[in-house]
Amino acid sequence: MIIYVMADRKIVDDTHHIAKKRGNGQLRREIWVDAQGRVTRYNLAYINHALQAGDNGRVVGYDNQHGYHHRHYFGVVAAVDFTSFDDIEEQFQTDWAALRRTA
Repeated sequence: MIIYVMADRKIVDDTHHIAKKRGNGQLRREIWVDAQGRVTRYNLAYINHALQAGDNGRVVGYDNQHGYHHRHYFGVVAAVDFTSFDDIEEQFQTDWAALRRTA
C-alpha cells in the first residue's frame, strides 16, 4: 500500500511596503493550508526597523511557529489563545490599527 501525504501549501505570501509619510515599514502575511483548506501555519507581521531594532524589526506580529500560537510586540513574545485563524487576523488588525493611530 502506498500512502501519499500532501504537504501544506502556501496560499498567501504578501508584503506591502508602507510609504515613509504613512509610517514606514512593511506588512507581511504568509498563510499555509492543508489538503482540506484548513490554515496550518501563519505569519502576520508589521515590520519597521526604525521602531524595533530587535526581533528582525517586527513591531507586532502573530505566528504559530515553534509549536505554539504567539504574539510578538516590541520584542516581547507571549502565548495567545487560539480559537480560529480569523480571530488571530482580527487581533493583528486591531494591534496594527492602534499602532497607526499613535504614529
